[in-house]
Amino acid sequence: MFKTSTAKGAESQARILEAALELFRERGFEATTMRDVAARSGMSLGAAYHYFATKEAIVLAYYVQVSEEHERRLLESLPRAKSLNQKLATAITTKLDILQDDRPLLGALLRFTGQPTHPLSFLGPTTRGIQLHSMAVLGAPLRELSLPAESRALAPLALWAMHMGILLYFLYDESPGQRRTRKLVDGSVSIFVAGLKVARLPGFRAIPKKVLALLRDAGLVPTEEAMAAARPDVFPVTPDLEPDA
Repeated sequence: MFKTSTAKGAESQARILEAALELFRERGFEATTMRDVAARSGMSLGAAYHYFATKEAIVLAYYVQVSEEHERRLLESLPRAKSLNQKLATAITTKLDILQDDRPLLGALLRFTGQPTHPLSFLGPTTRGIQLHSMAVLGAPLRELSLPAESRALAPLALWAMHMGILLYFLYDESPGQRRTRKLVDGSVSIFVAGLKVARLPGFRAIPKKVLALLRDAGLVPTEEAMAAARPDVFPVTPDLEPDA
């Protein structure tokens, strides 16, 4: 995506992105061409390519847009949540709210996840910065807890992985308003918080250490530097918040 520093450039870029997303939702990603995008946005084909070199670049901009909107909404919602369970559930359900109307589009893009080098893979290197930002946003409520070092390193990754599984179920959920997915969020969060409690017990503290070592050897645990770069510092922190009973 072309970086612009002018108000007019940002407006043009946003117009192209909005037009492209409309077409992706109407026709699908594959059936939409850059010429279609330019025509829908009322701009020349050259202008469209000036701001977005490829359709993939447009989708990456969409991923970033979703990630930033997720952070904004969560920042607004967290103060109204009274417990850790509520805060973690809110962290996931706000993401579902943003993606509610884009389930068909995300389902179409999901196929790229099986291609590790594809720029649109949800798990690929091109989207790594977005993955880390998502971990940081989802894990913001955990900053309120006093956790052992191993659990603090593992928890954002585990929470992100759990939310990815929930998103996959969300794409297939045909219940009204995806009620089953919302119920799944509440149950999953309860189990997650219970796991945090268990990890604090003396007899179980060795387990997070072993899991962390295993995942680090596999290259799955982000470095502290990478997480620090992605971690938003705007979330309020209330020390010693207790998990729900």
